[in-house]
Amino acid sequence: MRNWLSIILFLCFFGSISAQSTSVSLSLQEAILIAQKEAPASLIAETRLSNNYWRYQLFQADLKPNISVNATLPQLNRGIEAITLPNGSSAFVPRSLMTTQVGLQLFQVVPQTGGFVFAGMDLSRIDLFKTTAFGGNQSYQSTPISFGFNQPLFQFNPYKWDRPLRALEFEESKKLYAEERESIAYDVVNLFFDLYIAQLNLADAERQKIYADSLYDNSQGRFGVGRIAETDLLQIELRSRNAETIAAAEQLNRQTANQRLRNFLGISDDVQFDLETPEALTDYEIDGEKALAEARANRSKTTEFRRRLMEVERDVDAAQRPPGFDVSIRGSLGLSQTGPTLGDAFQNPIDQERVTLSLSVPIADWGKTKAQRAIAQSNLELTQRIVDQENVDFEREVSLKVQQFSLIKRQLELAARAREVARQRLEIAKNRYEIGKIDVTDLNIALNENDDSRRQYYQALSSLWVAHYEIRNLTLYDFLNGQSLFTEPNFDE
Repeated sequence: MRNWLSIILFLCFFGSISAQSTSVSLSLQEAILIAQKEAPASLIAETRLSNNYWRYQLFQADLKPNISVNATLPQLNRGIEAITLPNGSSAFVPRSLMTTQVGLQLFQVVPQTGGFVFAGMDLSRIDLFKTTAFGGNQSYQSTPISFGFNQPLFQFNPYKWDRPLRALEFEESKKLYAEERESIAYDVVNLFFDLYIAQLNLADAERQKIYADSLYDNSQGRFGVGRIAETDLLQIELRSRNAETIAAAEQLNRQTANQRLRNFLGISDDVQFDLETPEALTDYEIDGEKALAEARANRSKTTEFRRRLMEVERDVDAAQRPPGFDVSIRGSLGLSQTGPTLGDAFQNPIDQERVTLSLSVPIADWGKTKAQRAIAQSNLELTQRIVDQENVDFEREVSLKVQQFSLIKRQLELAARAREVARQRLEIAKNRYEIGKIDVTDLNIALNENDDSRRQYYQALSSLWVAHYEIRNLTLYDFLNGQSLFTEPNFDE
């Protein structure tokens, strides 16, 4: 709750920031939460997921019953037409009539068989207006109920494969969304530490400049009484000038890193972040078997492997059906009646049946079917080998990252100890230089070693956080809190 409140206050604060640069305190977790909620990359990922969701809903809607009303209200026809007379001859006669029709239709695909069924009802009326050739009258035709089916035989059924494939595609898109969120967190960690180290480098450079200036002023006094040589004084002066140059360069580096983080978070205002020190992340271990199990269950790669294999299996199934070979059966059954009045059109309806068997058989395809089957089978074997190898590579990557995490954590512990040793050595070197026990060369060595140890520590801290989020991305599992990162998105929001 505290984190979400911080985000709300943080975003509201950004909305009221003026053109003047403003300093804002920001922790690593707050930066990650803001990026996953408001960053342009996060909004793009959400839009992509929403698009895939509605595509899947559209596919599911196509498999549900389609109910429609069709009507002609009315169709007026007045002119001279060729008609067949009672004696069998034809003649052009003037006609004037109006046709009105309304019907209700239901259409349902049967994915298990690849066919479809339909049902409906229909009512039509013809008004024949009086002309020189015909007297006026009206008649009705009703179809109170009719139903039928159309079933292909021995043909490829795309619905059999589309349903599981679309489900896999949607599952894959949800996992990809979770991975994109973790990729955003990974990018934020890198940008955060780039700025944090630049912030520390700037603070250290400014301290070193103050210290170098103070040391130079002190050394001038010591040189005046002959306690140090001129070469030592010149060396100290050079260090003072270099410290000023380094401070200016670190100021530029900090501004650049701040701008990159600000752009990634989607903040257009001129904000200067004051980053809080991240924790060391040394209090938990990652079990390799657990990481592999979570990666297999959560990552989109495993779903992608299943989808790719199913797609080539579908192609093999399609290739087994000879092209041009078409056998289908269609049938319908219903009741119908006609009469001069609406009531008569529903009296004693008679049944009507239709059955059609259609057949199309190719005589020769000159080896086309055989070649298609061979290609499909070859693609299946090739995809199986590629997927097997990619799966091995993926699992090796997970295992390697887990091993590297343990090594990086050990490096951080060593870097922390080295940093403390270098800091203590620098304090001793400063004191000994003040009393003339060591020269400026030894002091500079201690200063450089302290700078190097500090940089190595924060670089190790950055590497540990990066490795932490790499493993989160690979497994979609948070080992620090012991919970899965793959959750069903809420599309009702």
